[in-house]
Amino acid sequence: MAEILHLSTFLRRPIFDSDGDRIGRVQDLVARLGDDAHPPIVGAVIRIEGRNLFVPIRKIGGLSEGRMTFQGKRVDLRRFERRPGELLLAEDLLARHLINLVRGRLIIANEIELAENEGKWEVVGVDPGRRPFLRRVLGPKVGQRVKAESIVDFASIEPFVGHVPTARLRIPYRKLAKLHPAQIADLVEQASHEEGEEIIEAVGLDRELEADVFEELDITHQLEFLESRSDIDAARLLARMEPDNAADLINEIDQDRRLPILEQLPPAQQAKVRNLLSYNADTAGGMMNTDFVSVPATATVADALEAIRRSSAPAESLHAVFVLDENGLPLGAASVAPLVRARASELALSVARTQLTFVHPHWDLHRVARKMSDFNLTVLPVLDEEQGKMIGVITVDDLLEELLPQGWRREFGMTAVEE
Repeated sequence: MAEILHLSTFLRRPIFDSDGDRIGRVQDLVARLGDDAHPPIVGAVIRIEGRNLFVPIRKIGGLSEGRMTFQGKRVDLRRFERRPGELLLAEDLLARHLINLVRGRLIIANEIELAENEGKWEVVGVDPGRRPFLRRVLGPKVGQRVKAESIVDFASIEPFVGHVPTARLRIPYRKLAKLHPAQIADLVEQASHEEGEEIIEAVGLDRELEADVFEELDITHQLEFLESRSDIDAARLLARMEPDNAADLINEIDQDRRLPILEQLPPAQQAKVRNLLSYNADTAGGMMNTDFVSVPATATVADALEAIRRSSAPAESLHAVFVLDENGLPLGAASVAPLVRARASELALSVARTQLTFVHPHWDLHRVARKMSDFNLTVLPVLDEEQGKMIGVITVDDLLEELLPQGWRREFGMTAVEE
């Protein structure tokens, strides 16, 4: 296994010429980002007589021996200028936030780890622990070498654009898209506003993912990132959110923006949101989602399963298919498992629970929670109080979201930057 060395042991180290005379001091090492999992080091920024100059790595010897030597005939005296795709390891990464794409968390790069591989120096990892910080404060004798298993592989790391002032560098959407929307939302909440903007911009390449991430953000961050958007852009985002989540967010937006944004929503989404806004947010009507799967009393099991396949309702609402009569009154609820086990030709109603448990839209949060808990339900129907028609469902995740205190992730350290 290649020996791993710390970036900090190279910084501010003197560099000598072939005669042994000191010619300058190392300010930084330069790596090139590209398709390599471990970016190659292409050179060093050397401070010589008050000027920062670039020296290619091929002209520097003794990196692993502790005495760096310039092996060229002469130094290029032009001032160092960063090229697109180049990363200054100390300036851009050290003590900065980085994204650990495997764990979906932010880490602080307290040390950058380097190794020589087939004659080439590479950036192999990041150490987010406290020991590197102590070494920077107390001096390099606090451990100069580390074992490979103690670091985070750089292949799973992504730097922020704001740390790297090079226009061609962007957080890659394809990497973020492998994370769950809740993990991406946690990244945004851990990060600074500028870093959070970069993440939102990256996921914005997929409008559906952007909406899913927005739904997972706490209300403070939702409002923070909507503030800079126009009413039209805000409406485009809310149009892709679930109606109940969109209604909750509109309720929190400054009053002078609510109606303009609401009027920009597509007619179908606007009607759903306006309906939900008529209920108090802490009631069953305020929590419910108006998108659910229903079939008529004559529907077979095959019809019910096909209705699930064709439905655009959120996955959490698809745990049950509701059988309605011709007036929209519920006759029963068929869970997915009994439907899958039954013969395709059977009536869906024959495998449905006909003693239906329900709530009314003006019931408070505690009555809803008691109903859902007592009957072990993941989807609870909401019936109109006057005619008994089914108007929506409450899913267990929406209930939990209401029961948990605002900012609970932060209070319990679940959005803390990892060490």
